[in-house]
Amino acid sequence: MRITEGTLDHPAVRELITEHLKDMHDTSPPESIHALDLTALHAPELTFWSAWIQPRGSLAAGDSLTPGDSLAGCAALKELGPSHGEIKTMRTAPQARGRGVASTMLEHLIAVAAARGYSRLSLETGVEDYFAAARRLYARHGFTVCPPFGSYVPDPNSVFMTRALR
Repeated sequence: MRITEGTLDHPAVRELITEHLKDMHDTSPPESIHALDLTALHAPELTFWSAWIQPRGSLAAGDSLTPGDSLAGCAALKELGPSHGEIKTMRTAPQARGRGVASTMLEHLIAVAAARGYSRLSLETGVEDYFAAARRLYARHGFTVCPPFGSYVPDPNSVFMTRALR
């Protein structure tokens, strides 16, 4: 699997983000949807990555995507301040589910956040059963439930989680 930064212009990525937003609107009340659209994902405080599976084996660090590469997932990291980051837009492509994509992306985000000097990494997810697998994933990686952070307010449809990095 190859993780690539800044691929929001790729058609497969745009389709996955559109699917992600549709699922959020199908699952959560409108006032509790905190997912970002393609325009918001271009904000300067956000860094976006996508994960790709290559049919011919792994690529070297400098190689670029080829037409045969398959989108496996995506995630973004939002800087809330000099020591605090937020995970946004974690999504695994349907054809790649069950292959460790989410864990790989989450480990990448944790490593980037630590390298940036963040002392804390947080996220918001839903309370519905639809989000149960995501909550379990985050808990397995050391995230615990916390109060709302940043500009979030208490919401009965949201679960806020955080993890100390140092």
